[in-house]
Parts: sequence; C-alpha cells; structure tokens
Amino acid sequence: MRAGQDEPIRDASARRGGRRALAAAVLAAAMALTSACTGGGGDKPSSWQGGGDGGEKPPKAAATISEPAADAKDVPATTAITFTTTEAQQTAVELKDATGEAVEGTLAADGKSWQPDDALDYGQTYTATVTATGDDGKPATATSTFTTMAKPDKQVRVSSFLGDNQVVGVGMPLIVKFGRAIAPDYRDDIQRRMTVTATPAQDGIWHWISPTEVHYRPKTFWKANSTVSYQVRAAGLPLGDGWYGRSDLTVDIKIGPSFVMTVDNRTKRMTATKDGKKVKTILVSLGKKSTPSSSGTMVVIEKLRHTVFDTMEELGPEEGYRTEIDYAQRLTWGGEFIHAAPWSEGVQGKTNVSHGCVNVSMKDGNWLFANTRLGDPITVKGTERKLKNGNGWTDWNMSWDEYVKGSALPYEPAEATPSAEPTA
Repeated sequence: MRAGQDEPIRDASARRGGRRALAAAVLAAAMALTSACTGGGGDKPSSWQGGGDGGEKPPKAAATISEPAADAKDVPATTAITFTTTEAQQTAVELKDATGEAVEGTLAADGKSWQPDDALDYGQTYTATVTATGDDGKPATATSTFTTMAKPDKQVRVSSFLGDNQVVGVGMPLIVKFGRAIAPDYRDDIQRRMTVTATPAQDGIWHWISPTEVHYRPKTFWKANSTVSYQVRAAGLPLGDGWYGRSDLTVDIKIGPSFVMTVDNRTKRMTATKDGKKVKTILVSLGKKSTPSSSGTMVVIEKLRHTVFDTMEELGPEEGYRTEIDYAQRLTWGGEFIHAAPWSEGVQGKTNVSHGCVNVSMKDGNWLFANTRLGDPITVKGTERKLKNGNGWTDWNMSWDEYVKGSALPYEPAEATPSAEPTA
C-alpha cells in the first residue's frame, strides 16, 4: 500500500521575516512527515489518507484481512480471502499475482470472504486488497501479501462419469469419483467446492454413496431439456493425511425429454410415458418366484445392442446359462436388465419366467432401445423382493429426506417450497 501525504498548510497572512519564515518551514516539514499513515495486511487495520489538525477526516469504514495473514508462507492453493469490515456501504476485493495480473473470484454471500474461481498457482506470491467504502464516500483499504505452497507430491484424482455435451435422462444422477477415500472430516470441505447450476433452476443436493463416490440429484426428476453444469474445485484442496486434490473439474451436460417407465407386476405390463403423456403399453414377464425382480426405482445404467448373459460360473452347470441377448439395458449391478426375450413372448403379460430381468418382445425391445437414454428411470412395483440401495444408481429409490442425510452439509433450499417425491 502506498502511504498518503498531505500538502503542507500555507499561512496566507505570513509576513516577511527570518524567524516567521523559518517557523513556517519547520511547521510545514513536520506536518508533511506526520500526515502519512500506512495500513497493513493480516491483522493490521485498514489505511486512510488524512491530515492532522484541520486536515481531512479519516474514513468511517475500516477493513481487516484475517486470512491469509501478511507474509504467510505455504498457503493452500485453494485459500479464500477472509476479512472483516465495519461501517462499509460497499466492499471490493482484489487479488493480484506477482506480475500485477488480477485473479478472478467471487464474493461470498455473507460478504465475509472472497474465493478465487480457480486454484492459485503453486509457489507463487499474491497480494490481496480489500477496500471498504462508508457512507462518507471515503475508501479504506487493507492488504496482505502471501506465498502459496509448493506443488504437493500426494494428489487425489477427481473424475466424472459423464462427459461434456452428453444428453441423459431425467433420472440421471451426477456422479463424481475420487481416486482415494475421503475421510468424513474432509467431505464438507470438498462439498463446499462442488457446485451445480441448472437452467431452469432446480433444488438438489450431493449424497455420499461411499468414501470415494458422491452423487447429486434434484428433489424431483430433472426438468426435461434442462442444461446442467457442475464444477468440482478440488485442485490444491487438503483432503487429509497430506493428500491434496489434483485438479479442478467442470462438466456441462443436457437433460433430454422426459421418458419414464413404470412396470406393474400385478398386470405384467409396462407403461412408457414421454413428456407426461402415455405413449406405449408393453407386455412383460418379470422374475419367477425363485429369482424375483426388484421392486423400486432404478435408472438405465448402460445400453448393449447385443451381448451374452453368462451365469455358468455364478450358478453352476445345473442352474447356469449362457444366452445371447438383444436390446439389453442394465438396471442393477446384480444383473437385472430390460431386454428382448423372444423365448418368453408367449407368456409375456401373463406369467413371470425370467431370472429377475424385465423381459419384453423383440419388437418392443427394439422400440425401447431406440427411445431410452442413460438415466431414464424405471419403477417396478409389486414383486417379492425390494430393491437394495446401492445395487445400481438407486438415488431415486430413497425419499428426499433419506437422500439429504447422505450430504456432508445441511440442506439449504433455494426456495421455501415443500418437498416432493419423484413421480412419473
């Protein structure tokens, strides 16, 4: 910060004379020396430029930077600029690197901190400046110059299941994976740096599936044809035991039309609904009593135009089978699919004969395969077995209240609207 300096006061009525001229010169020099006042960073108060008696009054506002402290070393690359102000009508934060280039960032909603949009460079020096302006229009500033940590040796990889520009179904959870287990004490830190922006806006929350995997879903199914962008700012973030996030991650996707499937074991029929309108009723055969299908809400995990189901190793030569399958759409990790089953077409709509899958005809299997996307939801009702959470992307098999419990941070609704369960 540069120190201010007032102009020396000049007495218009000064008379000629050695003593008076000398006294005026001494007074002017003394005031020039005492009028400069420097501010500081860290825990030092903000600066103001003013004079002594008869000079300009100091600003009403004041600012102090608490973190990073002035001259701090080994500062995490994800550091926020934390500060306090008093009697400030306006507050501005500026962060510059050693070359004077400004760093982009965002002021927190509570007005008490400022976060860089991206991780800072390792081993570099930065200067933060907080300027507070009161109702007198006079600015007061505080500064802090600090140096970031060296690049860490132990870094955790962050990845996304989905890629940019992918189009998915209305039940698709956002899936982020970490290359190392994140301890519970650090999950809130990383979750604060995970943001989701949907257009149109939709309430949602992150849910930790495991120490290495976290999902996000909205309160109800995604609105059809939404655009969704999610970001994980993990680069340089401490993640425990000397490990740090390797890099940031940003993914932009699109939600397709609403395509929802509902299967009723009582009627042995599937109802397909597109954008809220029923478009097709399909006869099905579900799992027989010894291998029942799971009742619950699942989503399409993968689509295989042609594959082979091989259970010989799992079930043995007496119960196992090896069968070619068309139009297969995986619903669970345990092996439940929607797929074409020409061998059961004669009993579809009447009897359950499958090993847990949703059997449909070749014609209907082809039609479904052409109309579905990853993330399209399917709800199966009335079977002998309930879907086990974790057996697939079962985010929608939990109530909203159950899902919120899996977050490391409290749920903060964007609007005061009542909770709603996903519906078709």
